Amino acid sequence: MGKAAVVEALADIRAALAVLVAEVDGCGGEPFCAADPLAGLADGCLDVLAGAREVEARVAGLKARAAVAYADAAGVVAGPRVPVVAQEMAVAAEIGCVLALGPRAASSFLATSHALSDFLPRTAAALNNGTLSWQHATVMADETAGLDAAGAAALEAHFLDSEAPDAARGCPVGELPAHRFRAKARSWRERHHGESIEKRHAKSVADRRVEYRPDRDGMAWLGAFLPADQAAAAWNRLTAISRGVQGSGETRTLTQLRADTFAGAILGGGSVAAGIAGGAGHAAGHGPGSGPGTRTVDGIRDGAGTGDEADLPRSPIRAQVLVTVPVFSLLGLTDEAAVLDGYGPIPPSMARRLVAEGAGSFYRVLVDPRDGAPLEIGRTRYRVGKAMRNWLRLRDGKCPFPGCSNTSLDTEADHILAWADGGDTGISNLGQPCPKHHRLRHTTGWKPTPATKNEPPGWISPSGRHYHSEHQDWEPPVWPPGFVDHDRTAPELERAEPRPLQRVPFSVADLSRIDYSLAEACLDRILHPPSA
Repeated sequence: MGKAAVVEALADIRAALAVLVAEVDGCGGEPFCAADPLAGLADGCLDVLAGAREVEARVAGLKARAAVAYADAAGVVAGPRVPVVAQEMAVAAEIGCVLALGPRAASSFLATSHALSDFLPRTAAALNNGTLSWQHATVMADETAGLDAAGAAALEAHFLDSEAPDAARGCPVGELPAHRFRAKARSWRERHHGESIEKRHAKSVADRRVEYRPDRDGMAWLGAFLPADQAAAAWNRLTAISRGVQGSGETRTLTQLRADTFAGAILGGGSVAAGIAGGAGHAAGHGPGSGPGTRTVDGIRDGAGTGDEADLPRSPIRAQVLVTVPVFSLLGLTDEAAVLDGYGPIPPSMARRLVAEGAGSFYRVLVDPRDGAPLEIGRTRYRVGKAMRNWLRLRDGKCPFPGCSNTSLDTEADHILAWADGGDTGISNLGQPCPKHHRLRHTTGWKPTPATKNEPPGWISPSGRHYHSEHQDWEPPVWPPGFVDHDRTAPELERAEPRPLQRVPFSVADLSRIDYSLAEACLDRILHPPSA
């Protein structure tokens, strides 16, 4: 066997690939469907793509195993006299040359391969059986880095073990794009990290900064590393201002308008008009408003204009988003993370501040202490239709189309069964696709599947294939020490004797605006429901 077996196996793989290429090119021995060859070819190509995805994953698993085996064998051959760091560099260099990877990419590949082999058995198994791609495996290795062995095993089990007590719901991880899996894994990691999110945030906030990076074609990147609430608020405000500028006479895309508004707010003294006009003038090759009292800086008008531009509001920036807060966390009894719509877990102190100071912009959502499901959405200033839309945003979190990351602020409510066809305006008959996928649904053969109160719709493609939706990872909140016995069932909790709530002090500018009475009323209603 040995090398001869390897050569023979690789030859068989090449021969199999040649067969598949011939089938895709329509040169196979027989058509996919004699009755409708073109439709059969289209469906057959999708089968080839699905099979190729599985084979790619298996090949990636094979490469990882081969890299680890080579590293181990090479280390033994080199002997103990070779310094460890030098040996690692030598191994990475050899693997990089074989796979045509640069030094950094080769080292990263080898590190991920070792993580799969040594610490992530479920991920390695899923990769080897073709249900998880290399990109997914890399995400798992990245998100478990820094966790202890128990934490890494728990994260793996949550996403890869369907029999786990808190297994992830909805679309299987292997069917999610890797970037969507990263978002879900990051959220889980933030909630279950051994060190509280408050402590980690306190360390990270010291690293806030603005970065500048030149790019090609006379362009450059300017970005800021900020606390999540500030970044989300700024992004949503840029989006809202830019959407307000769109119209029949506006040729720029929303993305371009955001950039122009951002530049105008920084260079134009906070002027919306400066950013909008500046971007248009720069695109045309000249600066805007070159008359008396104005000057331009790289096509952006500064704040020394004539005063006719519409200034940005001077009030503090606030994002128009939902903040999901566990009841106990809002009361200060635990330090469990809250969830900021469009971002993910945030420190509880940040959530309390947003609820206390952002009553007109942030809408708090209380969750059931028993299972983490939503309890109630603030409706102080909303009609029923708006409250339903907020619940829809809470249920889906983003556009429910497979792989789409557009947040709930960019989506549009849509009847799954059309009103004209007898559909009602209830949560179970509503989806919230982004504008692009809303148009896709009504202009092509893509159709949503039925939804429920707590589950967004899936999708059926024109080929008839069904794709699962991505579900929210709700889970029971953390109970305060001594407040309840964790081994009791939900009916036992409902019959539990009342226990006094002891609020834990925390630093917030205006505690009086937090609706403690509502939180305590919800909690009392759960644990001690009125008798029938």
